[in-house]
Amino acid sequence: MYNKIERVIIMTCKELFLKVDDILQSSDKPSAEIRKLIDEGEFDEKPFIKIKNLEDIDQDLIHHPEGNVLNHTLLVIDKASDLKEKSKNKRVFMWAALLHDLGKLTTTKKMKNKITAYGHDLQGEILSRQFLHQVTEDEEFINEVCILVKHHMQPLFYDKKLPYFKEKEIINDSNYEEVSLLSLADRLGRSALGEERIKQEEKRINNFKNFFADKYK
Repeated sequence: MYNKIERVIIMTCKELFLKVDDILQSSDKPSAEIRKLIDEGEFDEKPFIKIKNLEDIDQDLIHHPEGNVLNHTLLVIDKASDLKEKSKNKRVFMWAALLHDLGKLTTTKKMKNKITAYGHDLQGEILSRQFLHQVTEDEEFINEVCILVKHHMQPLFYDKKLPYFKEKEIINDSNYEEVSLLSLADRLGRSALGEERIKQEEKRINNFKNFFADKYK
């Protein structure tokens, strides 16, 4: 609880959206400022509490040594910040990075010693759309963010030759280069990655990009 002697001014939902929007687009290390807002209680109300609640969602430490989903998300937005100038729309790109794993709130399952979040990409599109509708009326922005969230796992599905790879959907409603960029931030936004692992992840993303570049010239 806050000390009653202190003057604490909680921003409105729209004000907080604009604040976060500015942080994501202008900060070199947005995680520090987002973490500060969370610690100050600014993310205690809807819809931002969904982001705060990611701290309660555990992940498989083999794939995510950084721990919970919030830790991962903060690493991802920092990596996305390093990549954002390569994006065709850095505002959309950065918000997609922040919201990309919201779906793990409802899909994470613990089975014995294994933690899974199957379908979190699809559920993430739904939750991200609900989130953004509470803070903005810009439908084009909302759609572009949510489509990226929906497709952020596609490079992995392509690499693993999984049936969830949706080639036509990516061509019809998205941009494979933007999907690749978000997926790269996601794959590299983890702790304890060595140079060899980083090269492997970059190669996987490049293979995905080259598939579309060669087929849809």
